[in-house]
Amino acid sequence: MDNRIKTLFERKPQGLLSVYFTAGYPNLDDTVPIILELEKNGVDLIEVGMPFSDPLADGPTIQQSSDVALKNGMTIQKLFEQLQDIRKHTHIPLVLMGYLNPVMQYGVERFCQKANEVGIDGIILPDLPLSDYVREYKAIFERNNLSKIFLITPQTPEQRIREIDSHTNGFVYMVSSASTTGSTTGQAVVNTDYFQRVGQMGLRNPGMIGFGIHDRDTFSQACHHAKGAIIGSAFIKALAKEGTLEENIETFIQGIKN
Repeated sequence: MDNRIKTLFERKPQGLLSVYFTAGYPNLDDTVPIILELEKNGVDLIEVGMPFSDPLADGPTIQQSSDVALKNGMTIQKLFEQLQDIRKHTHIPLVLMGYLNPVMQYGVERFCQKANEVGIDGIILPDLPLSDYVREYKAIFERNNLSKIFLITPQTPEQRIREIDSHTNGFVYMVSSASTTGSTTGQAVVNTDYFQRVGQMGLRNPGMIGFGIHDRDTFSQACHHAKGAIIGSAFIKALAKEGTLEENIETFIQGIKN
């Protein structure tokens, strides 16, 4: 599989910054402007969240943003409409992240075809079991040139990690700790045994650390243990501040990078 995610890791093998935000938040039509501002400020990869009413892996910040986005009228169909011309404006790798239920309601094959059509590079569905993916959906994802990105945790056994790695194309999402998104307890950077254990396994996919990365210090420390890190809840909080989207995004991203 050859897409923008693979090219990104070949071009910049270290210090990658990935940012997650919820589509349709804070306003319904903010999706594309946020993508373009993130790229303008030097973000390497963007995860666009598909809001869902029962986001099991997410903490209160992303849950609240999903609730607002759904009330604003965001749906998978609306998101695809917003992204229809995105590749006329940006070449940054784009990943859709969400939950299986809305994708199944939309139709998995239809979803993958549409994602490919608008230029999406990868999909993260934390509640899609690996066995179901391999048995029912892997061929569909690969046919549409979509990287399927799986999550691992400190509790994931080595055999399971290797199995996940064998069916992953893009990167392995290393959940920093057994928690929901948005934790700022410092667990993201103290699990050095876990990070080192994964690093020594010689996986074919690079690793990105997420959950609990919220400032320059946690981002920098995570980058010592993986190819880069993913920031979500802290960025969504920044979007909710007073000021324009442009100001809030620039202030937040430059605070992480500089």
